[in-house]
Amino acid sequence: MIEYTDALQRLLAQAVRLPPERCPVDQALGRITAAAIRSPLALPTFDHAAMDGYALRVQEPLAPGSEHAVQGSQAAGDPAGAATGDACEIMTGARLPDGLNSVIAVENTQLLATHADGMPARIRLLQALDVGQNVRHAGSDVAMGSEVIGPGIRIDAAHVMLLAALGIGSIAVARRPRVAIICTGKELQADRSQPLQAEHIHNSNGPYLVAALGEAGAHVHSCVTVDDTAVTYADALARALDAGVDLVLSTGAVSMGRYDFVPELLRDLGAELLFHGVAMRPGKPLLCARLAQGPLLLALPGTPMAVAAAMRFFVAPVLRTMLGQGSEPALHAVLDTPQQPKSGLRHFLRATLHLGDDGRLHARVLPQQQPFRIYPYTESGAWVVLPEHAGDCGEGSIVEVASLAHGQPPRIDRAPS
Repeated sequence: MIEYTDALQRLLAQAVRLPPERCPVDQALGRITAAAIRSPLALPTFDHAAMDGYALRVQEPLAPGSEHAVQGSQAAGDPAGAATGDACEIMTGARLPDGLNSVIAVENTQLLATHADGMPARIRLLQALDVGQNVRHAGSDVAMGSEVIGPGIRIDAAHVMLLAALGIGSIAVARRPRVAIICTGKELQADRSQPLQAEHIHNSNGPYLVAALGEAGAHVHSCVTVDDTAVTYADALARALDAGVDLVLSTGAVSMGRYDFVPELLRDLGAELLFHGVAMRPGKPLLCARLAQGPLLLALPGTPMAVAAAMRFFVAPVLRTMLGQGSEPALHAVLDTPQQPKSGLRHFLRATLHLGDDGRLHARVLPQQQPFRIYPYTESGAWVVLPEHAGDCGEGSIVEVASLAHGQPPRIDRAPS
């Protein structure tokens, strides 16, 4: 049995970054950039009015009360042209006529006269106007050629807005890791549409992993449920390998019991065991191997919270490496509930977070931490991580916290009453 950091290092040393592929921007939400994206144009692409009003030629600040003849009108989308006077009616987003460089809002002017067609002919300024005022200058948002999105960034809706504004139709993204899931246990019932058979339980690990892997940016190739025999497991594993998956996850049959056949089977198949047993709670029997055919395999214990902890603190880092993302930044909080963790084990504890009156993030570890309990997991908003030799952690201790699910921010609740 090895410590968590050693196990993770061994695992990540075997993870391979996946090749890039092109992805249309309108399908890129949640994808991870494979390379830096640079702007093909300036944004804005031309100087334009920030509001409805009048464009003027200003060489030095104009004082309130100055009067100006208005010639022409410029709306957004109108072709650019040279100004025929020192002022022009202009609409928000319209390009400034050549020779005009400032805009005054219509409400800060007084209309003195109109042309025969009703268009403004002469105005008086009610406020001072400086050079370049109320103009959105070309390149003031994004300079041409500048890096707008770095590599290893998850594309969100704001990125889509920027890419669309820059006229970018497709980007290079990391290929989604292809993952196969094998759930073991003759007691597992995969079909939830049927009444639960006696002595059976619904398979919750499979659906959970499908959802969690999707949140983490992976593509789930398959999720199958097999009994407690090496034959059915080996058959499911062979089908996954034939499909060319990048990672295999299995649940159950990995500890020391009579039906825990996975370690011996993997040895028989020529797999290289990287570790079996990690000094952690929950999830101590975790196994990792490099299969002879190439992919990594993580065999997780079958209890729900062992699966959740392994997904968050082993599988998610592997996926980040495959997708070209760096390590996650560490978060910390003030511990409100004293803990006496068992020495020698890294503890992953479900907790809630809230902002205290001191303006700092506080964590409250939930009371029911048994690995079979699922409901407290839904009530938590984060994990509290206590290292192997943390010792007694009193109230007020600073502890590491991690979001409940990879790629999601920690949930911050209201302060307890």
